[in-house]
Amino acid sequence: MKLLWILVVAPMVFASTARGLWMELPGSGEKCLSESLHSKVIVIADYYSFYSGVSDFNATGFPPISVEVFSPYGNKLHHQENATHGEFAFTTTEPGNYMACFRAGSNSHPDKNVTVGIEWRNGVMAEDWGSVAKKEKTEGLELELQKLEASVYAIHGKLLNMVNREWEMRRESEFTNAIMAWCSFASFGVCILGSLLQICYLKRYFRKKKMI
Repeated sequence: MKLLWILVVAPMVFASTARGLWMELPGSGEKCLSESLHSKVIVIADYYSFYSGVSDFNATGFPPISVEVFSPYGNKLHHQENATHGEFAFTTTEPGNYMACFRAGSNSHPDKNVTVGIEWRNGVMAEDWGSVAKKEKTEGLELELQKLEASVYAIHGKLLNMVNREWEMRRESEFTNAIMAWCSFASFGVCILGSLLQICYLKRYFRKKKMI
């Protein structure tokens, strides 16, 4: 059975994030980074691999890794085998958890720990603001105001997505509660019907035996 390690990034109010982190990969199985995103969000990520505790990379080289990125419905957005570094970028099409999974390659040294460095950016942090500034000829305070405006829209979209998800979860909960209530009434009715049938059968049995 394939071992799966998952590192979950909890949903945050701020829809625009930029983070860098290191993950040590297990000898077998994979480790995944997951983040909840709403639709129409730009995601850009860079990754690279190295051996932990090694200072001379010329002697050991860089370990190969396998990278896979999945949408909330399991669609594969990126797949790379035997890579030592690379990047992926996509625009989300549906809300949900987007997952990037990393696995140590078969050619890596078994006695050395493989670590993956990841720089994950989305939303406003994934925008190329240098190109925006050149195109619109903005700089300084005006450019910062544009960034803040884009952040406000991103946060507003994130809040709307959270409200929609809460409404869907509440609707599913109410539907489940209604089904459980009907099942309880049905089971109670079956018990009563069984008891009545048993009483009728016993009455006929005792009358046939002339005991009552």
